[in-house]
Amino acid sequence: MRVDNIMKTKRTLLVALVGSLTVVACQGFLEVTNPGPIADSSLLTPDAVPSLVTGMSSDFSNNYDEIVRLTSIAADESAHGGSYAGEGLWVRGIIRAEDVNTHWSGSHQVRFESESGIERMKGMKGFSYETSAQAARANMFAGLSNRTLGENFCEAVFNNGPAQPGTEYFVRAEKYFTEAIRVAQAATGASDILNASYAGRAAVRAAQGNWTGAVADAALVPATFVYVAPFSTNSTRENNSLVQETYVRREFSVFGTQWAQVFKDPRVPWDTIKTTTGAIQKGQDGLTNYFRQAKYKDLGADIPIAKGTEMLMLRAENALRASDIGGAYAFLNQARVVAAMTPLTVPSDLASAWVTLQKERGATLWLEGRRLWDLRRWNVETGPSHSSFLDGRDKCIPIGLAELQTNPNLRSRLP
Repeated sequence: MRVDNIMKTKRTLLVALVGSLTVVACQGFLEVTNPGPIADSSLLTPDAVPSLVTGMSSDFSNNYDEIVRLTSIAADESAHGGSYAGEGLWVRGIIRAEDVNTHWSGSHQVRFESESGIERMKGMKGFSYETSAQAARANMFAGLSNRTLGENFCEAVFNNGPAQPGTEYFVRAEKYFTEAIRVAQAATGASDILNASYAGRAAVRAAQGNWTGAVADAALVPATFVYVAPFSTNSTRENNSLVQETYVRREFSVFGTQWAQVFKDPRVPWDTIKTTTGAIQKGQDGLTNYFRQAKYKDLGADIPIAKGTEMLMLRAENALRASDIGGAYAFLNQARVVAAMTPLTVPSDLASAWVTLQKERGATLWLEGRRLWDLRRWNVETGPSHSSFLDGRDKCIPIGLAELQTNPNLRSRLP
């Protein structure tokens, strides 16, 4: 049907509708009755659990791509070649409270949703919490949300409470990962949740200095295992926002980072984009060479959040901490096998081994929201594991300005 015919039909229907109103007005034609909010009791049923956990997953993804974007340029994964004010500061190592409200609130939203959802499940009559894959998955998301907070934020605040050391997020994450593992072991069809929870617990145990426990968990995760935060082209909310800024726009560039000197590494794919005249395309700022990340090419591209190759990196790092260079390189080369890459030659000195370990871990987790934490923890260390990249830069995301303004425990810290 042609557009003008469609519009004519709509107008005809509208005239007919208006003419009929006088006849049926007394009968309540077109009346709208607000049924009111859904009763809380309606959500306390086993049938509501799948939707509850899907909501946790959706909100985790919706927040996580924003964390990936921020940390990629606050760390050394991306450079800024665009027009945004916040990103222009982050790439220089300046992270202000007024620029991270959405990151702070979004990260805590998914933490609160998963934690409170778990308590809701435990109180549901007729729900088999102890053997439910959904309950295991909810605990996994509670662990992942706290891991994200611990790795990227400077301080911990829970439910309008006082500021605490950021390490409290790791304590909380380990508790939820442990519960996810326990329930997943008794559930049917929860092997992916089990592996992701082992990987998550390994990471937060290492963050707390428990390398023995971390390595024990890491050894249980298959080298080829990958668990992702899903994205979709169904709606803007479900899009991977890093793709929006690197494919739809040219805000971020690999140019100017160490990765611009890395070629033909399948873990760090990027393209040099040229104009129709053959010149290198510039970013949105019209100045920066536009080297486009090619890891996520589609708005629906998923972001890994737990991987077996990360566990091999963790085991390699533990070996280096014991000055076992050969053992460390055995794990590094296992990870390279997964990426179909040639093995590395084992060096004789610990300093060279640490440089390689940090580069290999960076490549393995490139643009996955984990690099800022790695640079941050290595920055405070001495000896061959020290990284100086964050010297003179903000090393983590501060408490958001809105939290400082509304939390009575924090108002004294307002700038």
